[in-house]
Amino acid sequence: MAWGGEPTHVDADLGNEDLGGALTSAFAGGMIIGAPLTATLSLRWPRRRALLVFLVVFILVHVVGAVTTDFDVLLASRGVAALAYAGFLAVGLATATGMAGPDARGRAASVLLGGITLACVAGVPAGALLGQLWGWRSAFWAVAVVSVPAVVAILRSVPAGAPDAAAPGARRELRALRRPRLLGYLLLGALVNGATFCTFTYLAPLVTDVTGYGTDRVPVLLALFGLGSFAGVTLGGRLSDSQPMRLLVPGGLALLAGWLLFAVAAEHASVVFLLVFVQGTLSFAVGSTLVARALYAAVDAPSLGGSFATAALNAGAAVGPLLGGAAIGAGLGYRSPLWVSALLVAGASWQRDSPGRCAAGSGPTRPGRWSPPSAGRGRRVGYP
Repeated sequence: MAWGGEPTHVDADLGNEDLGGALTSAFAGGMIIGAPLTATLSLRWPRRRALLVFLVVFILVHVVGAVTTDFDVLLASRGVAALAYAGFLAVGLATATGMAGPDARGRAASVLLGGITLACVAGVPAGALLGQLWGWRSAFWAVAVVSVPAVVAILRSVPAGAPDAAAPGARRELRALRRPRLLGYLLLGALVNGATFCTFTYLAPLVTDVTGYGTDRVPVLLALFGLGSFAGVTLGGRLSDSQPMRLLVPGGLALLAGWLLFAVAAEHASVVFLLVFVQGTLSFAVGSTLVARALYAAVDAPSLGGSFATAALNAGAAVGPLLGGAAIGAGLGYRSPLWVSALLVAGASWQRDSPGRCAAGSGPTRPGRWSPPSAGRGRRVGYP
């Protein structure tokens, strides 16, 4: 996340305004393809080894990026860093949910995703500040240094045992990932995440040109969004295992209403200030719960299920800003990404083939907890 404020500094240093965008695109592309690819390649590795390999590679390529003066090397380092990060996140998700037990996948996923949202809150402004003070290379060094304690944490906390010999192979896991219910969850997650990043990628010009905030207020609003995201992930973790319906149905409808209200009232500073937090909370509460339900639906793909959930979120995060940028480029103004976000969530809400229920055995079944009925008819409302 520390890279978020650096593309403009790279442009200034290397003398080409397109280079920073190319580096960002390389990382985004690597994230989308990297999660399923690296998770498949490391399927038979002990999970501690896989986490350590991905993390060490991540550290090393940031060192390379910090010292190189060649743009092609820098570009390659961003691509490799994305592959390593995607692999680490996918295996980390599988490891966390496996260690937490079969009835706590949502809580475990929320802890991991909560770390990512905190990284957004701290990493983006920290990276921008480092770039301003000591140049963009200092952010690369900082990423490498702060990743070292994670190596120690993995060695101390993740069991070193060999892979389970009874675990399904790659072909069996890939077959399990073709289930319509799981694919529906992944599509919904991509749409919700796409809506989130469609708007918040362009939050700065939106709040300065439409709302009338000064540029000094933009970091405050971004931090507010990050805090809302963390609150949403925490809420999702508390409900996604036991009572997902209580969050997904009203949360999905509230998310749609929030984007519509945001679009209509974007010139009102007090409303925008409130909705930045509320939409961050709702987006990540619904999104993290969809990830949890995808993990339950992918019970026969314990290693690859998390990687495909990660890829779906990354695809949404990549496509959403493209759609928002296209709307702005078409002359519709900086308010237009809000309408696009509303359309994406509306598409999720009316997705006919969405997974209204988890198959028997794919979720918690203890007394007093949400016990999903067997697979049946599709539902019109997309939030299951």
